[in-house]
Amino acid sequence: MIKKPTLLFCVFLLFSVQGFTQSSIKKLLIKYNTESIPYISIDSLSTKTNIVLLDTREELEFNTSHIKGAICVGYDFFNLEKVTTKITDKNAEIIVYCSIGIRSEDIGEKLKDAGYTNVKNLYGGIFEWKNKNNPVYTLDNTETNNIHTHSKGWSKLVTNAVKIY
Repeated sequence: MIKKPTLLFCVFLLFSVQGFTQSSIKKLLIKYNTESIPYISIDSLSTKTNIVLLDTREELEFNTSHIKGAICVGYDFFNLEKVTTKITDKNAEIIVYCSIGIRSEDIGEKLKDAGYTNVKNLYGGIFEWKNKNNPVYTLDNTETNNIHTHSKGWSKLVTNAVKIY
């Protein structure tokens, strides 16, 4: 049987790690982003319909898991012409995301420069999406608990998934 002080410590530790993760993501976004593409919160995305969801991570990351309905456009292999061919409505609501929101801001800027008027960046990316218990899927649309994190260092930003790197 777990003693009350031990249980309280475990609960404290759990919330401390969660707070640290959110704080760390926030600090990284402040450091690397200019907010040239406005953020959309996880909660707001959860209620959206009729959007175009673009995953700006690499194929290996996308294949490990992604948000349902997302289209992989990549970062290193991003091809604007392929996107403009698929998304002809320049006023379509487009949400870009990556691991935490840094690469997706870069892709969002390219879309904005190409004339897309309604582009938003998912705050905290797929890491924060999963940290808040939202589902992610494999290529065959099976729900999974795996998230590709690149490295052990980046994996510290994920608190609620199996970390793959």
